[in-house]
Amino acid sequence: MPIPEDVTGDEIDKDVKQELQSLPKTLAEDVARNLVMVARLIDEDPEGAYGYSRVALRLASRVAAVREAAGFAAYANQKYSEALAEFRAARRMTGTVELWPVMADCERGLGRPEKALDMAGAPEVHKLDKAGQVEMRLVAAGARRDMGQLDAAIVTLQSSELASNSVQPWTARLRYAYADALLAVGRRDEAREWFAKAVEADRDGSTDASDRLAELDGVEFVDALDEDEHEHEHEDKGEHEDEGENGTGGEPADAAPQEDGDKD
Repeated sequence: MPIPEDVTGDEIDKDVKQELQSLPKTLAEDVARNLVMVARLIDEDPEGAYGYSRVALRLASRVAAVREAAGFAAYANQKYSEALAEFRAARRMTGTVELWPVMADCERGLGRPEKALDMAGAPEVHKLDKAGQVEMRLVAAGARRDMGQLDAAIVTLQSSELASNSVQPWTARLRYAYADALLAVGRRDEAREWFAKAVEADRDGSTDASDRLAELDGVEFVDALDEDEHEHEHEDKGEHEDEGENGTGGEPADAAPQEDGDKD
């Protein structure tokens, strides 16, 4: 797959670069450039990112960072079985638990929420950092909802992190999930309050909390382009009506009005 000339491979994280030092120099550079493309495209073009991840995987399948990148690319494309296999491989190579929450979420994606809940109660969770533990809580709540246990999902999300007023990278998503869980059981007023709190914490637009809040408040957003077209239609309609009344064309002034469907 073609890679833009401005991508050198130096853009990757220094820890990944260190991992790639076990490869011959030219091969390491090729792998690095493909990994940069995975990172660059994974949000906007998951399919493209997946393609580059497969190239990197063919070149260096024994590098943990490559297996991890391939896992996230597969995950972004909802290829959960493939993602889980890659994450497991990366975990075997590194021995770390960082991927535990996303592995559990793959189990959810494969229709095995019970397995995700088992993983949420495993000893590995205690080895996760705060961000990882919050992520695990989100996955567990999602698994509860998958199983129809809506009230249990709400309880799962209630935590010191949710109650905290300090804003962390995970705060917006945690508040959003809580608001969504409340709304699912009909607790609309509380849901509105928590969507508003999610908006306050969502500094980089990682959720659509503002849209959900507006929806609850009954605010409708009209596409500006559609609105312009609508106005032009009205203007054209007015001109035709004037022509008819003046006897210069169109319908006679005393013609019976058409139904709206006929005008279109």
